[in-house]
Amino acid sequence: MKKIENIKKPNFLKKLFIKLCRIIGFEIIDQSNLYIPTSDKLANKNLSKLGVNSISIPLGEIKITRPVKSLDLIIKTCTSVNLVTQNKRRVFEKEKSEYTFRTINSVINSLNFNKDVLKKIKIKIFIVDFNSKKEDKEKIKNKLAAENLDFEIIDLNIDKFNQIKTLNKNNPIIENNMKATMASILTSFKIAKEKSEDLVYFIEDDYIHKKESIFEIISSYEKISSQLDKELFICPVDYPYLYKKLENSNIFVGNKYHWRTINECLLTFLTSKHLIEKYYAELLNMSENEHTPFETPLHKIFEKELCISPIPSLAMHCTNVNSIFGLSPNINWNKIWEDNEK
Repeated sequence: MKKIENIKKPNFLKKLFIKLCRIIGFEIIDQSNLYIPTSDKLANKNLSKLGVNSISIPLGEIKITRPVKSLDLIIKTCTSVNLVTQNKRRVFEKEKSEYTFRTINSVINSLNFNKDVLKKIKIKIFIVDFNSKKEDKEKIKNKLAAENLDFEIIDLNIDKFNQIKTLNKNNPIIENNMKATMASILTSFKIAKEKSEDLVYFIEDDYIHKKESIFEIISSYEKISSQLDKELFICPVDYPYLYKKLENSNIFVGNKYHWRTINECLLTFLTSKHLIEKYYAELLNMSENEHTPFETPLHKIFEKELCISPIPSLAMHCTNVNSIFGLSPNINWNKIWEDNEK
């Protein structure tokens, strides 16, 4: 049964006062029921307008001076390789293709969350694929086409990436898997530099998102970037390994989540075209020359630029359950997994 919200109608003087507040740009709130008559919303609803302002009770309004114009999502897929450097089973112990499909499903579900608002932003999806089965790629294509999304699928031929140098592991299979991963990363960075206009979200195919993820990331990017007058890196995962060190974090209030500064992340992250161009040489270095840890050049960038992650997590990284790079604390992993099955 639909819940009926009982909001008492204001009298004539209140109506007049509400109109006046709207004209002069003030928000008022009825403390008895947390109703905001100037916006005709309850205080626990989304009060912000993408690209215009961000409103948090009781912090007030932030004018958006850094609106998001476009978003390119670059998803690296490979349904044939479980884990690049190890044989451990992932959480839920499914075939690799299942994680890829649920990652795609979660991105679609997240784009459909607040869909009318996100229509104001130009959105395109790039699938950078290596060695997935033909039927798997067809399934991905059909999922995206069914939603009328703008998308492009790029098939990699790693024989064309002679510039990539992997570390010697005395294991040709692992070394080839790593080269393919690096080729996907390199291609993703080139797409971002050559084709993107504003924000770019790099996604690996074992990151399953909450439905509110993309809207929260975009709206929080606008708010925090406007507050600081600074471009950002955003990681969607609250990684458990970042809680094993004693280090300072700054905390920000985003749209509906808190965000904290971090100094490390893996290779699923969002940033701006401006920062891609600014640090393109460092990103190429990371994708052409294997480091230990792999993300070392990215972490060096974070010494100069701000990277933030949500509390709690907006996405689940489906690695092995015992990995410190995987399951984030204080989220319902089973629900995220089940919500993105179809």
